[in-house]
Amino acid sequence: MVEHLFRREAGKMVAILAGIFGIEHLNLVEDVVQEALSRALQTWPYYGIPKNPTAWLMQTAKNLAVDLIRREHRFREKQPDIISTLEQWAANPVEGDSRLLESEIADDHLRMMFVCCHPLIPTEAQVALALKTLCGFNVTEISRAFLTTEAATAKRLTRAKQKIREAQIPFEIPTGGELARRLDSVLQSLYLLFNEGYKASSGKKLVREELCHEAIRLTGLLAQHPTGNRPKTHALLALMLLNTARISTREDDEGNLLRLEEQERTQWDQAMIARGMFHLAQSAAGEEITEYHLQAGIAACHDAAKDYESTDWRQILSLYDRLVEFDDSPVVALNRAIAVAKVHGPRAGLETVGAIRDLDTLESYYLLYAVRGEFEMRLNHPEAAAEQFRKSLQLAETKSERMFLSKRLQSCATSEVV
Repeated sequence: MVEHLFRREAGKMVAILAGIFGIEHLNLVEDVVQEALSRALQTWPYYGIPKNPTAWLMQTAKNLAVDLIRREHRFREKQPDIISTLEQWAANPVEGDSRLLESEIADDHLRMMFVCCHPLIPTEAQVALALKTLCGFNVTEISRAFLTTEAATAKRLTRAKQKIREAQIPFEIPTGGELARRLDSVLQSLYLLFNEGYKASSGKKLVREELCHEAIRLTGLLAQHPTGNRPKTHALLALMLLNTARISTREDDEGNLLRLEEQERTQWDQAMIARGMFHLAQSAAGEEITEYHLQAGIAACHDAAKDYESTDWRQILSLYDRLVEFDDSPVVALNRAIAVAKVHGPRAGLETVGAIRDLDTLESYYLLYAVRGEFEMRLNHPEAAAEQFRKSLQLAETKSERMFLSKRLQSCATSEVV
């Protein structure tokens, strides 16, 4: 609960304070917010979580910000105005937040995302900055989302903030065509936020459900806004809902990973599936087809199957064939290989994996070896499968993944497929 609160409130406080101090002082704003969270970690274990933790964090951030402007000469001329604004903001945190809602955007997070996604900032840096600033991601999580190094991610963030200062990018909501052009970057940020929740890049838990629901909340707000109310936004929201509907069955009570064929489908959230199908229908308006449409279609195929044996793998493979036209990344190609194996057999799956372009970029990706291991097991090659599972086990980050791979490795020793 505390982690979820910190992520959500950090983004809110950063957005509000950046508007007050100026986006060019983003580093300073992040320091204030980080200090507020640090004080909560130091205080709450001894005195307990406050009845209104949001108000506590807001008040602490306000006090820190007031102390800061009194120390910093650069804010001397604007000090009275800034203090007045801070006092109005923190007097009643719940009501004060509504004062900052803009007509163009219905949520502080989304407003800040559009600022982060300014065209002067490189695309990869836009997404990294939005994830770091608004979603509480650390450098490690962002680097794994991008399949790049922590050093490269840190450099992107530094350069993005430098560009904001140098170009004097205003903290404002763009209008018209410029706002529409930034929508793709915002959607990508929300997509990566969801993915980090749906399959955490590290830690004890495979699933961080609160991140999935936060991504759904933000995407829903965007879909309700006139600018964001577009087919691709509804498609993204659909794929989030259709996947999240199955999230409670992805692990058993002991935290063991469960594959689709092992999940109890009666526990899937039917109301969420219905919402997902509704937004998938909304996404059909117009003629534009995006990768979000195709991924949502794949998720819908899984959700619509009454049991695993009824899954329409040919339709899923057809959707993947279209998806690689939009995204020819090795990860998408690897997922397509699974569908190929379901339709044409494990040998065809192995051949498809071997033909992946830039396959060497997946050498540190545990799923590459896990998929190969599954194909080898289906071909009754337990020794070859064991070799692949060992490599995958060395690279897996989450506890549930390691437990699952350990069991798969054990099954190779007895030549049993479980």
